[in-house]
Amino acid sequence: MANKTKSAAGIALKKVGKFAAKYTTYLTFVVLLVVLAILTRGGALRWISIKNLLIAESVRAFAALGVGIIIITKGIDLSIGFVVCLCASVAASFAQPADYSGALFVGKQFPLFLPIIAGILTGTVFGLFNGALVAYGKLPPFIATLGSMSIAKGLQLIYTKAAVVGSLRPEFKKIGQGSIGPIPNLAIYVLIAAILVWVLLKHTKTGTNFYAIGGNIQAARVSGIKVELGLMVAYGIAGLCYGIAGTLQASRLGLANSLTANGMELDAIAAVTVGGVSQSGGVGNVGGMMIGVFTMGLINYGMTYLAINSYYQQIVKGLIIILAVYFDMRKYSKR
Repeated sequence: MANKTKSAAGIALKKVGKFAAKYTTYLTFVVLLVVLAILTRGGALRWISIKNLLIAESVRAFAALGVGIIIITKGIDLSIGFVVCLCASVAASFAQPADYSGALFVGKQFPLFLPIIAGILTGTVFGLFNGALVAYGKLPPFIATLGSMSIAKGLQLIYTKAAVVGSLRPEFKKIGQGSIGPIPNLAIYVLIAAILVWVLLKHTKTGTNFYAIGGNIQAARVSGIKVELGLMVAYGIAGLCYGIAGTLQASRLGLANSLTANGMELDAIAAVTVGGVSQSGGVGNVGGMMIGVFTMGLINYGMTYLAINSYYQQIVKGLIIILAVYFDMRKYSKR
């Protein structure tokens, strides 16, 4: 009887262990939320706190969706921050009023759709550029995107003459600053984008190809998948996400400068890695990406609440990436 009880207990523990391993990302988020709620005496669970978290992390969520797709194909993108910065600057330059003396295009006022299209198109072009370097230039993604990061930075400084692009029109700022009832516009945009990316990854041939390329590129090629085209599409979609992120960042802040989106590549890569997108390629889902984004948001919120110096916060983020990748490699080492 005792042996049966021990056996039943052992089976139950194994089931709990498997459940915890499968849903580590979600459990981590819940634990952090509970800890923060205790530390803030319930303040972290108030709508104003949740709303601020949604607003603060929404732009990063777009960057995370983009780089998440790339990492699924076993790539990486280091250019995110400066590409988003360039997109924000381009979008902002077309959203300045005609009578603003410091505008990049003095005396010209463009229709509202133009800054949106310009920002998104800029990101998409950069994404396709990265994709071409990786897919057809056969450059390692690390080197290709490191180079394009520097190019994006230089183009932003040249385009803006290293000046702040500010005084944006109210109707443009409303895109990122407005809300529908109590729900911020930014949160709605992210929800729509997450659903679209989920459909792409889980219910289209293109998404299936991304996983196949990341899982085993040679096997994918042998099975008839056009690997180069698949990589171009992946990086192009990522660039589109960066373009949206930059446009929304300019709208939310009401300006753009050379520091806009500074370090966003670190935040985005950390978020998707924490969210279970494997650096080994071929593993990851949209739910994990989003939970990863808001888990990092909770960590930032907690460190700020505890008055931890921002310099130390950078160290913590770096350690989180290292630990997440370490456990990821351990988890999939036998795959």
